[in-house]
Amino acid sequence: MTLNEEIRNEVLETVSNLTDDQLNEPEEKGRWSIMQTLHHLYLMERSVAIIVSNRLKSKITAPAERKPIDRTVDRSVKVSAPVFVVPTKKYMTLEKMKNKLEESRNELNKVAASANQEELKQKSYPHPVFGPMPLEQWIPFVGYHEKRHLEQIKEIRDKVVART
Repeated sequence: MTLNEEIRNEVLETVSNLTDDQLNEPEEKGRWSIMQTLHHLYLMERSVAIIVSNRLKSKITAPAERKPIDRTVDRSVKVSAPVFVVPTKKYMTLEKMKNKLEESRNELNKVAASANQEELKQKSYPHPVFGPMPLEQWIPFVGYHEKRHLEQIKEIRDKVVART
């Protein structure tokens, strides 16, 4: 099992016993709910799949040095989400979100499975924190990104459950 699969399973297990109302309740005003965090994960994974796919189709070769993507889990470093991965405030069910997460995972896995490994090393895309990052690192980055938010989800869950 890959890091991406392990973390996704843990994320889904962490939210499995919560109601849709609990999932959509923010821990405090102005902060994301668990559902918004899950939607952010979906948007991020979908974006990574599109970015990697588009870069692989491009004729431009832009090698980049490997980045310390394992540092993504360090929540002491605050990062604002780019606008294209900011979640909706609309109420969603866990069933609908699980379907979205499965859809984005399938897209990412399809891109990863069909990619030429050498091209993944020779092409890159800029990351907002790390700068130019080889495409080969964008796929495992998704797992580290989810692991970062897993801790956030657990914190929100504990506060929401304590109130209900």
